[in-house]
Amino acid sequence: MKTSVRLIAGLAGAVGLALASGAFAQEAPVKGGTLNMIAQPEPPTLMLGLNTQGPIIYVGGQIYQSLLSYTKDLKPQPSLARSWEVSEDGLTYSFTLQDNVKWHDGKPFSAEDVVFTADKFLREAHPRWRYIANTYVSEIAAPAPNQVVFKLKKPFSAFLWAFEISSFPVVPKHIYDGADYRTNPANQTPIGTGPFKFKEWKRGSYVHLVRNEDYWKPGKPYLDELYFRIIPDAASRGVAFEKGTVDVLRGGDVEGFEVRRLAKLKDVETTTAGWEMYAPLVFMQMNLRKAPFDNKLVRQAIMHAVNRDFIVKNIFFGLGKPATGPLASTTRFYSADAPTYAFDIEKAKKLIAESGIKPSEQVIRLMPIPYGSQWDRLSEYVKLQLEQLGFKVTIQSVDAGGWAQALSEWNFDITFNFTYQYGDPALGVARHYLTANIIKGTPFANNEGYSNPRADELFLAGATAVKSEDAAKAYGEMQKIVTGDVALGWLFELQNVTVNRAKVKNLVKTAIGLNEAMDEVWIAR
Repeated sequence: MKTSVRLIAGLAGAVGLALASGAFAQEAPVKGGTLNMIAQPEPPTLMLGLNTQGPIIYVGGQIYQSLLSYTKDLKPQPSLARSWEVSEDGLTYSFTLQDNVKWHDGKPFSAEDVVFTADKFLREAHPRWRYIANTYVSEIAAPAPNQVVFKLKKPFSAFLWAFEISSFPVVPKHIYDGADYRTNPANQTPIGTGPFKFKEWKRGSYVHLVRNEDYWKPGKPYLDELYFRIIPDAASRGVAFEKGTVDVLRGGDVEGFEVRRLAKLKDVETTTAGWEMYAPLVFMQMNLRKAPFDNKLVRQAIMHAVNRDFIVKNIFFGLGKPATGPLASTTRFYSADAPTYAFDIEKAKKLIAESGIKPSEQVIRLMPIPYGSQWDRLSEYVKLQLEQLGFKVTIQSVDAGGWAQALSEWNFDITFNFTYQYGDPALGVARHYLTANIIKGTPFANNEGYSNPRADELFLAGATAVKSEDAAKAYGEMQKIVTGDVALGWLFELQNVTVNRAKVKNLVKTAIGLNEAMDEVWIAR
């Protein structure tokens, strides 16, 4: 059958866009060499199936693989699955796997690994897949060693977009079946099917990956090894790139003003491509279980008290666009027909007065997301704005692991996070709002505790709609409801810039950019 592909537009306003079609485009790839990158902040684990923070996807995307990848216009393409078929009724998805794939420990990869990953490991450990599996999937089977069949309870038009690497990293059954997933010693020495194998993790210094000599793509990868350097100081990361210690900077590795400066260096390229699948949207996450955030008027007041234009222009150096609600403006089914919250401090104070709470009696713990000084400045700015409303605010700084744990256990008052849209609202957006996804143990679910039965119904209607116009209607009404409720405090659509040495070729070639397996990346001599 013909399956319609959902498209989302790429981020607008590319900063210094320079594609890899330059001087070396006609050269044949060269084998060998070392690629130096940065893992910022240092990841708490490399086990991608248990934690999908940005640095873990970055490193883990070289170790683990999924069934599919996606072109920049979000068309599915082969990864561990070489082909797939969808039944006419949209209820059966059959994947044929690649031949001669081995795990990094030499054990053969098979359909049983995929079934275990989907039906056991990720169903328990992964918030997005858990929701998809429990809501839509009725059966997962391996009728042959190279074939996996998913049977759905009801149509789910976003299903083919559920196999991005951080959404569905395939894990080895022989390592994890029957073991405690979260305490398994293999989490410290990850084993995947990807182009690079784990070699060493010197805490506070680097993660070292080496070429997988038994990789299933003949002659690849081209590179011998990858280093992900741990450099806590933002200024030092800029210096490391300038001096050639590292070859690649991804979005967030350096400050916005540093991006502008480094982009002007000789033999340097920049691009904003490679984020089409994610379209990240930054928000404040308020714990709706406790005062004062259990009061909708307080949440509305906070939205009016925060100047999103100021945040984009002065804290993130113009690399973004103010957000209006749960969907990024580049995402399909986005609607501007929803309540808006213009910056108006006086209106914010009036809403606080109407709420009946006494701000001076409230002490709010504000927990920054530990991704660099720009995020620290964002926290400081929001602290000042909350204090203008009369609240007492303390900043509670934590490392990446502490942030994930506090959010997972709902031990926070207000923090920051960002949504990866994953090409469809049913995949990247719904998880933050569905009542069924109020679950402990992950920082990427409905951690704030928002629950609205009508919003739940509309998310489901949008996901199962056969006609695009029906989906648009459902998602449009949903946006009005959750925006009016201020389920989250939406701030801005984040634009990330990749900066790299021009000698690094084929670096960004899909919709997941630097998280894609770098089996075709090579270094020109």
